[in-house]
Amino acid sequence: MLMASGYPEDNFMTVNIRMFLDEITETAEIAVDLKPNGALIPLNSIKGAVQKGQVQLGEVRLGVHANEEPMLDLAGVPFVAPDYPTVWLLKDMQKDYVSDWFDSQGLVLLYQAPWPGAGFYTKGPMDSLEAIQGKRLRIPNTPIQSMGNLMGYNAVLLPFAEVPQAFSTGLIDAMFTSPQTGIDIQAWDHTDHFTYVGASLATNAVFMNRRAFDALTPDQQTAVRTAAARAELRGWEMSAAATEAQIVSLREQGMTIGTLPEDIAAKLDEIAPQLVQDWLNIASPEAAEVYHRYQALR
Repeated sequence: MLMASGYPEDNFMTVNIRMFLDEITETAEIAVDLKPNGALIPLNSIKGAVQKGQVQLGEVRLGVHANEEPMLDLAGVPFVAPDYPTVWLLKDMQKDYVSDWFDSQGLVLLYQAPWPGAGFYTKGPMDSLEAIQGKRLRIPNTPIQSMGNLMGYNAVLLPFAEVPQAFSTGLIDAMFTSPQTGIDIQAWDHTDHFTYVGASLATNAVFMNRRAFDALTPDQQTAVRTAAARAELRGWEMSAAATEAQIVSLREQGMTIGTLPEDIAAKLDEIAPQLVQDWLNIASPEAAEVYHRYQALR
């Protein structure tokens, strides 16, 4: 079998996938050749490739397909699930809905894992709300694009792989993303300050072509599901452990770790309800019900 993923070998998401694949090789005798870092298929095209059977397994950031199903980007809406306990609860509340959506696409959802919380990478300190007005900010999804624009940035939605060139050509001045992504693209080559916010812990999903999964024996299917459950819990633990260590790594590369100014923090608090309402305006009634049930349990 083949699997396509979108991130480098030393990214904790990829490390976790390797461990998952090693386990199913051992327990189910399923050999999977992993092609990471978009080497075989670009991140945004992986779902389609798995649907077509070009590869049997894939990994994708759920928010990439939010235009097909808004629920996939709920964890990416700033401040809906800003820490590990809340994003784990949200994942559990969404599980049936998201699994059913994957099933409707001819896919089997195996597990999810969150990115660390995000922050601003800037050239120079992030001193005040006034100082960022009109700056061009790279963001990873539509809700954060709205957040950036409401703050006064000119927010630009760009795939991960295009970020270094966008800095080099002056298309962007700053970016909002996780410490992991900053390390992956060597953010210190383009920025010199990192200001952690948290805000959202967007999730990745690992999934399998339904026909390929159904072709496995019942024992193999059970082994895959068991390994996936372990990978999911491990992914949460790896993400949490990575956050602090990665901020240290950014500092070691010469970046200054800043503190969010009071006026920017106040602005983020002010716009958070609007970002949720924007999501509710496009979500299905069933998806909105999941959100409200989640909020009742937070």
